[in-house]
Amino acid sequence: MKLRLVLACSLLAVATSAAERPNIVVIITDDQGYGDLSAHGNPVLKTPALDRLHAESVRLANFHVSPMCTPTRSQLMTGRHALANAAYHVTSGRTFIRPEIPTMPELLAASGYKTGLFGKWHLGDNYPHRPNDRGFQEAVYHAGWGITCTPDYWNGDYFDDHFSHNGVIKQYRGFCTDVFFDEAGKWVRERAARREPFFLYLALNAPHGPFFAPEKDKAPYRHLDKDTAGFFAMMANLDDNYAKFDELLRAAGIRDNTIVVFLTDNGSTGGVKVFNAGLRGAKASLYDGGHRAIGFVRWPAGRLRPPGDVTELTEVQDLLPTLLELAGVEPKAGVRFDGTSLAPVLRGRAMPELADRKLVVQYGGLVESQPQLWDAAVMWNSWRLVSGKELYDVASDPGQRTNVAEQFPGVVRLLRAHYEQWWASVEPGLREPVRIVVGSPRENPSRLTSMDWYARGLTAAAQPFDVRLAGRTVVVEGSLPGGRPQPAMNGPWLLHVEQAGRYRVGLRRWPVEADAAIRAPLPPYQGVDGSFPAGVALPVATARLRVGEFDRSKPVTDEDKEAVFEVTLPAGPLQLQTWFLEADGKEICGAFYVEVRRL
Repeated sequence: MKLRLVLACSLLAVATSAAERPNIVVIITDDQGYGDLSAHGNPVLKTPALDRLHAESVRLANFHVSPMCTPTRSQLMTGRHALANAAYHVTSGRTFIRPEIPTMPELLAASGYKTGLFGKWHLGDNYPHRPNDRGFQEAVYHAGWGITCTPDYWNGDYFDDHFSHNGVIKQYRGFCTDVFFDEAGKWVRERAARREPFFLYLALNAPHGPFFAPEKDKAPYRHLDKDTAGFFAMMANLDDNYAKFDELLRAAGIRDNTIVVFLTDNGSTGGVKVFNAGLRGAKASLYDGGHRAIGFVRWPAGRLRPPGDVTELTEVQDLLPTLLELAGVEPKAGVRFDGTSLAPVLRGRAMPELADRKLVVQYGGLVESQPQLWDAAVMWNSWRLVSGKELYDVASDPGQRTNVAEQFPGVVRLLRAHYEQWWASVEPGLREPVRIVVGSPRENPSRLTSMDWYARGLTAAAQPFDVRLAGRTVVVEGSLPGGRPQPAMNGPWLLHVEQAGRYRVGLRRWPVEADAAIRAPLPPYQGVDGSFPAGVALPVATARLRVGEFDRSKPVTDEDKEAVFEVTLPAGPLQLQTWFLEADGKEICGAFYVEVRRL
């Protein structure tokens, strides 16, 4: 009886301790820039709910992320630089975090937190890189970089779309941002009712293009061009949803003990024509307009310093160690971070070490997926060294208009030396790609898509029109395609075969849900707030598969929806590549979708 009483008291103490832990909510938006907020001076966009969060928060006013989405997300999830964690590009087989590096949900779940993701993951659609493989116990998310991309469910248009719920595809009614907030709200209410501390990662695809939005949210912006109006409407919808979510926290009695972090993932896209907060550059740029981001932290019961600006140089890698320290979570031995915990400065204490820190911004570029020497920005206080040769002082020149490298050669030498030392520490790992695992009982079959071809730059077929047009025109995100013919779209997948054996490999031009033959055209698709062009017919005569030592071709008929091969694969690393060919052997493209099933 005494032992049972001791055990009961111990369990009660653990439960009490867990209940007192702060909940953690990280909200990240997609392609919202620093100037896309009325509190930051935007003269057109109205964001009253986020403005209130701005007024209530400790604001990281000199906060930097990657100029593109996957690297920012990988740095947020790991506290490591993207070039160190390997997820440094948005496509091209370089969106996967190294499996041995622990993630934010893994570290928090190990400490008793419930973990949930709603929205965008963009760190892998196959085992072992999916959200549920990397620490999330609950996940409702779209595939790839966004709704409409190649890996996502066919003909998704932001309304009544199909998303993955813990690996099972389901249809959800409503506009995408509404869906993600609604599903997150249900999950949060359940956690609050059970008094379970939770980590919510609300990673919104808004306001990423294409700029589809509900009609009601467009009304105040109809005087603008179509894309800008859609972009601002997506932000207005997001702002309304955040207001409701904040009220949910209050009604559930957990608002005071919930840490809310709000950040943006890179520079703006659709809003720069109206207002860019005086910054040079936008998404993908190495100038501050590409990577200076919004960063708010609010915790009413956390004894943080009064709301206001923290002006020291900070980065997205700082957030994971910061949140662990605020939550009292000790990472397991051997876990390292490139970022620094900002908990002291958030609590109003000085951090002298921030005064002299030097940070590097670099990702896999637009032309070359593989990072290149000097394709980076180095930051030190107000100094910015861009591409190893342009120097700017953003204290006196926030728009980075005047290159002062010749006037301050000592600063250039100092920052170049810092970068060279940093590059030497990450460059060896760039030769070690991260692979998709096939033949595992945790994912069988594996559905591969062309977004993950290990390709150069953005040549991986990942954009909305790639599959429909098979690379036959220039494709520009956010606009209709047009222009000159392109080289054949193709590339290999880098795989690791978990179990040797017999495998069925099916090659498709269209995804399974499109239910169309390889050669067949498809009609245009009219969505709620936009359309997709017709899919062109392709004169495919032959399908070819090369995987390991296996290299075979087979004829394709008008009725074939899939070209199927059976092959014996050894365990270990392999490269798989496919071709669709014309009757004379001329390459048309690769198979955009491949299913690999262990038999």
